[in-house]
Amino acid sequence: MEVPVIVQRTFIKAPVDVCFDLARNVDVHTQTTSKTNEKAVAGVTEGLMEEGDEVTWEATHFGIRQRLTARITEMDRPHRFVDVMVKGTFHSFTHTHEFFEKTEVTVMVDTFAYKSPLGPLGMLADRLFLEKYMRSFIELRAAGLKKMAEKEKGSEVNSEPK
Repeated sequence: MEVPVIVQRTFIKAPVDVCFDLARNVDVHTQTTSKTNEKAVAGVTEGLMEEGDEVTWEATHFGIRQRLTARITEMDRPHRFVDVMVKGTFHSFTHTHEFFEKTEVTVMVDTFAYKSPLGPLGMLADRLFLEKYMRSFIELRAAGLKKMAEKEKGSEVNSEPK
């Protein structure tokens, strides 16, 4: 069974550490996913996430209120962190966040590999709408993060660990 993988590259005119900290900030995540009314309801519910931390998100997707718990399984600040689903609607997912410092720009690469539930029905849902929906969700969040990073460039970002 083929696992969908979505790769999103975003070029941000801000320092790599600012981009990295914005990407792991629970409050920023909530702001950049306001379209789905996403909020942290358990685990780490504000500030910066660290390796081993878990957060339970509640959001509305496809008109249905859902909960999903993810854990940060790897962190190499300010270059990479990985979160994996430990409980939720998907069969599984791994979201790798990578940050590459280039001349006057940070390249943020989101790699989202997931497996839908319900076997063949899930595969059909991927082809019909889910992969497109998830790609759009990741693009929207990346665009929001880019806008914040380029506006703030660290001036109002809390980069202290929680």
